Order: sequence, then structure tokens, then C-alpha cells
Amino acid sequence: MPRLMDDGKMEVANIGGMQGFKFSGIRTEHLGATEYTLVTIAVDETGSVGGFANELRESLIAAVEACQKSPRSDNLLMRVIKFSSMFPNGIEEIHGFKPLAEIDARKDYPDFVPGGMTPLCDACYSAIGAMNVYGQKLVDDEFGVNAIAFVITDGGENASVATMEMVRKEAERAVTGEIVESMVSVLIGINASDCKVMLEDFQRKAGLTQYIDAGEATKGKLAKLADFVSRSVSSQSQALGTGGPSQNIAATI
Repeated sequence: MPRLMDDGKMEVANIGGMQGFKFSGIRTEHLGATEYTLVTIAVDETGSVGGFANELRESLIAAVEACQKSPRSDNLLMRVIKFSSMFPNGIEEIHGFKPLAEIDARKDYPDFVPGGMTPLCDACYSAIGAMNVYGQKLVDDEFGVNAIAFVITDGGENASVATMEMVRKEAERAVTGEIVESMVSVLIGINASDCKVMLEDFQRKAGLTQYIDAGEATKGKLAKLADFVSRSVSSQSQALGTGGPSQNIAATI
């Protein structure tokens, strides 16, 4: 594992061997439970989400606030990132892995400013790779760990530094059980009916667990998306200690 750099309560680490791909996470000495589910939410902030950017942000906030009400909230560590070719290596981390009690989503999550193209590989690589690295850190420090990632997009890959093969290798490392107990990775298309075949193909080739078409970017659908995320997080957290992933994550939204 790369050496973590001290930054007060949070630390920063590299993801794999890719220069510039980094993430942050709370130092393990500040953790009070014995087991954790790592949660990553990656949200598309490219130009094409401009027509529903505010609604997408509200859906993100609703998902995080719903997770905070979960009976397992004290056993969740969440990281939230945005992706667009506007950002270095396609990624901007809103915050790294931290307890839900320390997140004020409505205050901490800035308005979306859509622009740029879609670095979908970068988003998946950052999401899964960071959970692999931080999960290994937790395991080494004798915590029980599993993980779940959601990558929400309205379009296909067209701007990444990372490759689909790199994503697949990180996903394989996770699902073999060599790092965390189990990892679920969900690619979610919103307002992406024209890209459905492309995204389904990406999900298979990149080794992600499943693809879900969330439908049109209406207020109702985005509310259902937030509910799906919170329910899936709860199910995966409840599965921690069983030796496998949750069997209760829905195939549709």
C-alpha cells in the first residue's frame, strides 16, 4: 500500500500506480467501530447534465441524508466524487472516506457546474481503486470491511486517462476477496436511454457488478435513485460478516 500522507485527521494516498490519482480517508485511529462498509458515490458533472444538474445534486444530498438515518450509519464510511474532463485526471473529490456523522451534505456539497466530457473509466478506477487501497489499510488494522460503489452517468466513456482494462483489474482484485470481504459496483444510467447498450457493454467489459437504467431525469426518478442508493448501502452493510455481498440489491430502480 502506498504510504499515507498525514493531513490532520484525514490522510491522502495514491491509487494504484497511476500518477495523480489520489484519495483521502480518515485516519484509522479515529475510528470507533470494529467493522465498516466503504461507500463511494461518483456523480457525472459533464456538460450534458446541465438540464438537470440541480436535481442531480438534490438526489445526491437525499441519498447521503437517507444513509445517515440507517441503523448501520455508525458503520459506514463515505467518499463522494464528481467526474468531468474539466478536472485533473477527470476527478474532483468532494470529500474522502469519513463517518456519516461528519458530513453536512446540504452545506458541504457545492452546486454542480456542468461542463466537459465523460471520463467514465477515470470515475470507476478512482471509485474502486480507492476502496481497494483504503480497504486494505483497514484490514491491515484489523477492521472488518466490505464496500459498495455507485457511478451515476448520463453518457458513455469519451475522455479518460485510465483504461477499461485498469478498471477491470481493480474490480477483479476486489471481488476475489483478497482485499475486502466483498465489493459491489453499480453503474447507473440517468437520462441515458440512447447510451443503454454502450453502458451495458461497459459494465460487462469493466467487470462491474451490474448496470441499472434509472430512466429519465425527472424529480420522481431522481428521488427513487436516492432511495435505491440508501437501501443498497444498508443491505451491503448488513451483509458484512457473512462472507459475501448482499443478495438484496435490486436489479431496477
